[in-house]
Amino acid sequence: MCHAGRVLELAILGFLAEAPLPGHELRRRISRLTGYSRPVSDGTLYPALNRLTKAGLIERAQTPEGGSGRYVLTLTDAGRQDMLRRLREPAEHEITDFARWFTILAFLSLLPDVAEQHAVLRRRLAFLEAPASYFYDGDTPLRAEQVADPYRRGMMLTARATSRAERAWLHETLDDDGTPTPAEQHSTGSPDSEE
Repeated sequence: MCHAGRVLELAILGFLAEAPLPGHELRRRISRLTGYSRPVSDGTLYPALNRLTKAGLIERAQTPEGGSGRYVLTLTDAGRQDMLRRLREPAEHEITDFARWFTILAFLSLLPDVAEQHAVLRRRLAFLEAPASYFYDGDTPLRAEQVADPYRRGMMLTARATSRAERAWLHETLDDDGTPTPAEQHSTGSPDSEE
C-alpha cells in the first residue's frame, strides 16, 4: 500500500472511532480534513473501504431507510486496535510530512494514554527542531536571508513562521507533562531551523 493510502485508512478509522457513519458522510469529513491538499476521489476511498472491510477493521451494514446502495460503516474492535497502533507508532514520513501529520494530529486524542500522545508529539518536535532548509550550499542549510530569489525566500519565511508557531504550541503542550523534549535532552536543535 502506498503512503497516502495508509493516511487515508487512518482518517477512515479515526472518524469511525468517533461514530458510525454513512459512506457519503465519511467521504465529506475526510475531504474536509485532507481535501485542500489531497482531494479524496471515489476511486481512492472505496478501494480503501473494501481493504479495511476485508481485513475485518470496519463493517458495512445496509440501512433500511437509505434504500439500495446506502450503508453505514462502523469500526470493529480490531479496527480500533489497529487505529490506536497507527497513532502510537506513526511512520517517519507521517511525522515529517505536514498534511500527513495533520491527519495524525486530528485523531491523536483518541489515544487514551497522554504519555503516548506526548511521545508522538515529541517526535514531531524533534523533527521541527533539527536544522533543515529547502535549499543548501553543499551540506549547509541556507537561511531565508541567504537566498536571493524572492519566491524561494517567501517560501522559506512562510515555512519558518509556521514551524515557529507549531514548535511554540508543542512546547506549551509538552511542558505540562514534565518530560524533557529531545532538544532539551541533547541541545542539538536550532530554534530558527527551517524546513
